[in-house]
Amino acid sequence: MVVENKKLIKALKAISNERRFLILKILSKNKEVSVGNLSEMIELSFRSVSKHLLVLHNADLIKCRQVSLNRYYSINAETFPKELLALFKK
Repeated sequence: MVVENKKLIKALKAISNERRFLILKILSKNKEVSVGNLSEMIELSFRSVSKHLLVLHNADLIKCRQVSLNRYYSINAETFPKELLALFKK
């Protein structure tokens, strides 16, 4: 129970940032999105988007797949708290 609470708190902290919330909304509507495409969609620099993605990845909310030099991100449905996932489906 304590471990679950810590994971939930970490997830909530990661989601509490407006940009990261927007990234998660985009990822929930698209199966997989590259860093470059996310950067264009939210009008934020590639570097800033990468930093936000790192926070979300460290919170175990997203997963990454690398193809050559490109990284593609998606929601990690296995570890994303189910109660919170509903927020992004709307």
